[in-house]
Amino acid sequence: MLAKRIIPCLDIKDGQTVKGTHFVNLRQAGDPVELARAYSEQGADELAFLDITASFEKRKTFTDLVKRIAENINIPFTVGGGIHELSDVERLLEAGADKITVNSAAIRRPELIDEIACHFGSQVCVLAVDAKCQMKDAWKCYLNGGRVETERELMEWTYEAQERGAGEILFTSMDHDGAKTGYANEALAELTKRLSIPVIASGGAGTIEHFRDVFLSGGADAALAASVFHFGEIKIPDLKSYLCSLGIPVRAL
Repeated sequence: MLAKRIIPCLDIKDGQTVKGTHFVNLRQAGDPVELARAYSEQGADELAFLDITASFEKRKTFTDLVKRIAENINIPFTVGGGIHELSDVERLLEAGADKITVNSAAIRRPELIDEIACHFGSQVCVLAVDAKCQMKDAWKCYLNGGRVETERELMEWTYEAQERGAGEILFTSMDHDGAKTGYANEALAELTKRLSIPVIASGGAGTIEHFRDVFLSGGADAALAASVFHFGEIKIPDLKSYLCSLGIPVRAL
């Protein structure tokens, strides 16, 4: 079994790290460069950077900040927010990103996934999906940082993205985001069963046991979290030691 990945996430607004609940009520969470450096040193497997208002504000991702973070870490670095065309991808890769995430732009124009996979390889293209459960087992996808509901449904959209060349899926449950009640494990289990590419779980981490559950019950390949790491509620070395003690494969510190 491949090692499960632990991924701290920097949600960026106005150049600062923020964290909210259900995509609203944002609060400051620290300097992004300092947090990135600390997570790299603590043994995080990857780092995610999401410019959460770039699409809504119709602007590009903060390239200079991406470059500063990349210079201070030695782990894979995924960047998303405001990516609409191949030139955006190229700019961020040149700034130091290893992978990019697309969300709103891909829903509006799915061919963007094909283009990124063709020009840069599937390993570069991560489809980020923000979804909310409308009724039992029916998850609708949202645009612009969770502001606009679409007709796309989680299972069919992620499968289409996989067939178009996406290398990974980053699924955030808007219902679980910031609530610290655990990940959307039932939806994740269905997602991982349907797809052949890795699935990153996001939204809901509150305790160390939630990471156990997302791997064992949800079947996720990686778990992304923010506030529990930013505010020191869970230490990455402690988390990895705990998972290892349960026989869940993780990369050594």
